[in-house]
Amino acid sequence: MAKRLIPTFNRILVEKITAPAKTSSGILLPESSSKLNSGKVVAVGPGARSSEGKVIPVSVKEGDTVLLPEYGGSEYKLEDKTYHLYREDDILGTLHD
Repeated sequence: MAKRLIPTFNRILVEKITAPAKTSSGILLPESSSKLNSGKVVAVGPGARSSEGKVIPVSVKEGDTVLLPEYGGSEYKLEDKTYHLYREDDILGTLHD
């Protein structure tokens, strides 16, 4: 049976993007060149509640590429994949082409 994790409140489920270890021509890249810590948003929660009880929606959506902090978040393994769960406040920004 397939499992699906749906975040609550203002939490965001991210699958980290791993940079390639070598170029298409076969040149091995140093570990420092792949230091950008980013990920793809897999799922988002509905948002946090204000003091009046209204829902404040999350600012990112599924499919966005986000910049992640070096530390933080919670790691979860579902079936064969590893995901990370962050609060919206922990996300540093979104990446665009």
